[in-house]
Amino acid sequence: MAKDYVGDALERGDGEHFTRKIPVTPVAQIRLLLKAEKNSTKAVAARLGVSQRTVERYLAGQRKTPRKALRDALVREASKVWQPRVRQQARRRAAASGGITIETRARFGYTAAAGSTDDPRERLLTVHLPAAYAGELFQAQQNGASDQELREIVAKGFQEIYFQDGGRRADQLSEVEIQDITYLDVKF
Repeated sequence: MAKDYVGDALERGDGEHFTRKIPVTPVAQIRLLLKAEKNSTKAVAARLGVSQRTVERYLAGQRKTPRKALRDALVREASKVWQPRVRQQARRRAAASGGITIETRARFGYTAAAGSTDDPRERLLTVHLPAAYAGELFQAQQNGASDQELREIVAKGFQEIYFQDGGRRADQLSEVEIQDITYLDVKF
């Protein structure tokens, strides 16, 4: 399974805005997920990749210590539903005026004019993208866009802001592509 670099980075960026810590006990995390899934133990079980009965056992106190895979799933899924209003406000601010800052180490390739090199090169970049790109990224993620689609939005922003410097250079550059991401981090 391919890693979802951009989507995961957006989720981590949300975490910087939380005003309280995410619940740490398995029971509290399951209760949080249960609330998010409208009291459906079946939906929580599907989300965690366990049986419905396992979820019920944790809620009843029959189990207390999850195995590593379940523990990781609980942390991942609980952080996705923690403080949704705080998350929405931070994203709205970024999409309206603040924009987002993306730091990444990746291989960037591009289509350029004849006579110039278009060989992909690994770069370490930290680029602030305007609010329009933040809004486009958040909307695409909310609509269920794949990591590749999110990468294309980021690449389009890098092309305009970094490679073409807002239209002051590299005007023949037609398409930037992000490949081989080592890491990607988002702040907003």
